[in-house]
Amino acid sequence: MARDQICLAPHDPAWADEFEVEARSLTRALAPFAVRFHHIGSTAIPDLLAKPIIDLLGVAPDLDGIDTGALRIEALGYEAMGAFGIEGRRYFRKISASGRRTHHLHVFAEGSSHITRHLAFRDYLRAHPETAARYGALKTRLVTTPNLDWGGYQDGKAAFVQRTEADALDWWHRT
Repeated sequence: MARDQICLAPHDPAWADEFEVEARSLTRALAPFAVRFHHIGSTAIPDLLAKPIIDLLGVAPDLDGIDTGALRIEALGYEAMGAFGIEGRRYFRKISASGRRTHHLHVFAEGSSHITRHLAFRDYLRAHPETAARYGALKTRLVTTPNLDWGGYQDGKAAFVQRTEADALDWWHRT
């Protein structure tokens, strides 16, 4: 696969194991900062087509510890990307020697509304397979778009994700 080519794969149960391995490594590296990790993104949703990139949500007591511990994360092969467009986030990405993205790490301070947003979206798609199927169909259509780049892929999903996040948050607060 070419560097940064967008490719979807059928759900692979091994992704949960890959998350666990990576979360353990990060937990050890960031032990002084008491960060907890959750598996988010499409690889965390059974039966959903996904880019084979493991998304991790880190929940930290505060971001000062993450800023202090960034070198520990980078020592595991991650590239620090700063907030990367989302206030209150620290974003890191891991790229393999062949140039393929393998992991995305999104860290927020305890209490951030972004934590709830990510977890609600994940849990909503797990509980509503028909919505997950529509999401998968949209992603399949998008990757067949000629000359699609990461920005275009994200833009193409934006309206669906925003609608689903609103439904997910409503569902989250009712359950």
